Amino acid sequence: MTTRPSVLITGASTGIGAIYAERFARRGHDLVLVARDKARLDTLATRLSQESGVAVDVIQADLTKSGDLSIVEARLRDDARIGILINNAGAAQSGSFIEQTAEANERLIALNTTALVRLASAVAPRFVKAGEGAIINISSVVGLAPEFGMTVYGATKAFVLFLSQGLSLELAPKGVYVQAVLPAATRTEIWERAGIDIKTLPEVMEVGELVDAALVGFDRRELVTIPPLQNAARWDALDGARQGLLSEIKQSQVAQRYQTAS
Repeated sequence: MTTRPSVLITGASTGIGAIYAERFARRGHDLVLVARDKARLDTLATRLSQESGVAVDVIQADLTKSGDLSIVEARLRDDARIGILINNAGAAQSGSFIEQTAEANERLIALNTTALVRLASAVAPRFVKAGEGAIINISSVVGLAPEFGMTVYGATKAFVLFLSQGLSLELAPKGVYVQAVLPAATRTEIWERAGIDIKTLPEVMEVGELVDAALVGFDRRELVTIPPLQNAARWDALDGARQGLLSEIKQSQVAQRYQTAS
């Protein structure tokens, strides 16, 4: 019988992270759950152990704090049983750019991008050496849509998508699978914590449906999974247009439209 890899999940105490924990526990994977709220982590760990018979470790950590982040990095580097990393921890914030403080933006960027990069960086060399492993990064459709008005949050999620695509190009030939998951509005506590009334959002997906769809994409080894996207050809067209744009960029030549003043 093949031993299933353990799964380390950040932001695991509630919402998307907690549902990922449930789903992977049902599949028979041992878990390492990371979040700030240890009481919630312990409650979830006990339940999943009883329901699925898997081993569940918890790490209380605030990933915006370097010391806590280092503890999780060390676990990823040193624990050869961990074969799947789910970078789920993240935050949003309300208000326009000019209303947000520099300190709040710094915390948002630290959690949504810096921690994610550091954790992926901690585990990727080991995965490459083993010739197998998977990294799931939770991005957002907001990263495709500056029109939504969540400027800094959207920028961090665009970063996550780009990073995932770049990592896939580098790591896939070495046996490591990288998936970017782009939810739309999903019924989690992120909205309340950000000071956003979820009732003001026109459509909201249930978190279980989101994760189940993301896992279909995971099992199919999709590089980018967008659960609310009804027509997959739209993403293919967007990516094709991007590649077509790149083919038109001539690095040694200024475009004709810039060669004469108007």
